[in-house]
Amino acid sequence: MLAIFLKTLPFFALIGLGYWAGRTRFFTAEATAYLTKFVFYFALSAMLFRFSANLSLAEVWDSRLVAAYLWGTGFVYGIATLTGFLRRLDVPATAMEAQCAVIGNTGFLGVPMLTLLLGAEAIGPVVLALAVDLIVFSSLIVILITGARDGQLSLRALRTISVGLVKNPMIVAMTLGFIWSGLQIPIPDPMNEFLAILGGAATPGALFAIGASLATKSAEKLHVAGWLSFCKLVLHPAFVGFAALWLFNVDPYKAGVIIATAALPVAGNVYMLAQHYNVGPQRVSAAILVSTLLSILSVSLVIAWVTAL
Repeated sequence: MLAIFLKTLPFFALIGLGYWAGRTRFFTAEATAYLTKFVFYFALSAMLFRFSANLSLAEVWDSRLVAAYLWGTGFVYGIATLTGFLRRLDVPATAMEAQCAVIGNTGFLGVPMLTLLLGAEAIGPVVLALAVDLIVFSSLIVILITGARDGQLSLRALRTISVGLVKNPMIVAMTLGFIWSGLQIPIPDPMNEFLAILGGAATPGALFAIGASLATKSAEKLHVAGWLSFCKLVLHPAFVGFAALWLFNVDPYKAGVIIATAALPVAGNVYMLAQHYNVGPQRVSAAILVSTLLSILSVSLVIAWVTAL
């Protein structure tokens, strides 16, 4: 456990450094926004494309893994949704809390950290889990919020979902990478070096950006943040693990990777959705802050467990 904790510590130390820079205003909110944009559109996209272009989709695709991750995530989504309705929240607020309960920081934290800690082979399961998050659950929240406000699922909502998927650089990078791999085109050395250098900026840039963005988050509604953090850090990996290991008999290594992926703290892009739709940004902000702080220990515990599978 101590060895794993010491391995994860540098990642969270980078988040802490970014947090310090944001709190002291050495890094302004505008600077953080531009750094996030650089990582999201350039560095992380280069990393994902390079990984995907060197993988075969036929080798990466695992129906059991996708089913297990989808089942476990959907189950926790249902628990958070039911809890929201029992607290008499409306549909948009309930959907936003359910999103906090299952959507982890896979792109900015999971991809760089898990591929280093669990090995390069982890990228396949991580990419599949990320694809489920982006395609299924990021679409679902738009459907629920716009459907509740409009009274029906409109063409405008479907257009928003389609445009969002097409414009998401992570989806574009992974898709182009798998197409490149499928065409069996070797990556020229200069291009490979370019992608390696640019993608190398993803890990420190993403972690620093997470920390700097956390500096602007509030810690209001701590009881809600505590519940959502429990869903994300405990229930999500537990149910994904149950589905992967017992219901769908996923390969133990791959199961470990998606369990670790499920254990990641609440993603920052959920806050962007909350702001965009004006649905509970304070509670989402608190959930991101609290879950990230608690994950310093909880992620180490989960990784220590899955490496023993």
